[in-house]
Amino acid sequence: MTAIRLDAVDVTLGATQALKQVSLEIGAGWTSIVGPNGAGKSTLLRVVAGLQDFGRGEARLDGRPLRSMSHRERAMAMAWLSQQGESSGELTVREIVQLGRLARRGLFGAATPEDDAKVERAMAEAGCAPWGERRLHELSGGERQRVYLARALAVGAPLLLLDEPTTHLDPQHQMSLVRLLRREAARGTAVVSVMHDLSLALMADRLVLMQGGQVRASGGTQDPDIHRALATIFDDAIRVVRVEGQWIVVPRPDGASIPSWRETPTPKGDRR
Repeated sequence: MTAIRLDAVDVTLGATQALKQVSLEIGAGWTSIVGPNGAGKSTLLRVVAGLQDFGRGEARLDGRPLRSMSHRERAMAMAWLSQQGESSGELTVREIVQLGRLARRGLFGAATPEDDAKVERAMAEAGCAPWGERRLHELSGGERQRVYLARALAVGAPLLLLDEPTTHLDPQHQMSLVRLLRREAARGTAVVSVMHDLSLALMADRLVLMQGGQVRASGGTQDPDIHRALATIFDDAIRVVRVEGQWIVVPRPDGASIPSWRETPTPKGDRR
C-alpha cells in the first residue's frame, strides 16, 4: 500500500512561509486537499511530488525519504497532473499520452505491447481516444485537460497526484473525472487531488483542510466534525448539506438562520 508521510515540513517561497510545520499521513483511497486561496495546497502537493524543495522536516514515500529518490524512481512511483499543461501544441494526442511511459521504457527505448495497452486504456478512461491523431493546438481547454489526465494515467504509478484536475472541464466531464478517480482508488491507486470545487472534493474518501500554510484538520468526507472544520476555514461563508444522498457545499447568506451540519428537512407539502 502506497503511503505518504510528512513530518514538520517547512517551505519558504520568497518572503512567504508557504508551509509551516506540516505533518500529515496519506494512505490508500482518494484524498482531496482543500482550503482558501493561498493556503498552501499546491505547495503541499508539489512537496509530495518531489517538485518543491523544503527546509526543515522530512517527506517519505513508503518509508523512503523523497530526497533520496532519483528523478526516474519518482517518475515511476507517482504520476503528476499540474494546473497548466506544458506539452508542445504540435504533438498529437497519442504522442502526448505516450510521454507517460517514458520513465519506464527510457528516452530511447521502444514501446512494448504493454506500453501501447496502457496508453490506449488511459485514453479511453479519460475520454480522449477519438482524437488520438489530432494536435494539441486544435483542442479546447477542457479537451486538453483530458489529454493531460490520460498522460498521467498512462504512467501506471501507484500514486496519482492532481492539482486542480477539473480545470476547464464542464459539469458532465467533472463527474466523469470523479467516477474515474473513484475507480482508480478502488483499484488500489493512492489518489491525492487539490480541489477548488468543494462539493466535488466531498466526493473523495478523505479531506485535508489547509489554512495559512498549515493542516487544520483531516478526516473522512462523511464526518460532521470535518464539515464543521470546513466551514470554519472559510469563515462560515459556506455550509455543508446533504442532497439526494450526497454532501454538497452551498453559500451561507449573511444573517440567515440556517441549520448546519445535517440534512435540511424537506418542507411539508413539498415531499418528492
